[in-house]
Amino acid sequence: MEAHAVLPDVIDMVPLHTLEVRYANNVEVNMGNELTPSQVKDLPVHLSWPKEEGALYTLCMTDPDAPSRKNQKFGESHHWLVVNIPENDVQRGKTLSEYVGTGDPKGGGVHRYVFLVYKQPRELKPDESVLSSRSADNRTNFKTTDFAKKYNLGNPIAGNFFQVQLDDYVSKLYNQSNVKL
Repeated sequence: MEAHAVLPDVIDMVPLHTLEVRYANNVEVNMGNELTPSQVKDLPVHLSWPKEEGALYTLCMTDPDAPSRKNQKFGESHHWLVVNIPENDVQRGKTLSEYVGTGDPKGGGVHRYVFLVYKQPRELKPDESVLSSRSADNRTNFKTTDFAKKYNLGNPIAGNFFQVQLDDYVSKLYNQSNVKL
């Protein structure tokens, strides 16, 4: 994470554990490997991290490179945000932002997509609006560390990330979200 500047662009401390993330067709996220938007267009089929019985967790997937790594004027753009996850059961958590696959603009170069898991001190009562996968509203200028501070989450306990560039799927994603390339 340090070699790809996830630290300090997204987090202040590298998580102790690696978050296991796998998409369909056994496509695995592996600390900066390059994937395609087509490979990650749907929710991961597997997520796992060291869990404590009875604990609740927050999961965030964010892109710090909006609109490009050299020009991060939109800050982080979160692509998925789920709180109050019991142990590793993401489906039973409260989704604040539905999953949106990668959607980098033309000329945006390689983007980093970072998954982070935080152990919650208690059940969260978030005041953020719930965002559907068809909404681009309120996804940019997000700051994972600010969200973590707001809810006293501390540092992430697990993380992983991949990198991606534009492919044909991106234009379909932008049409779905009513965003112009």
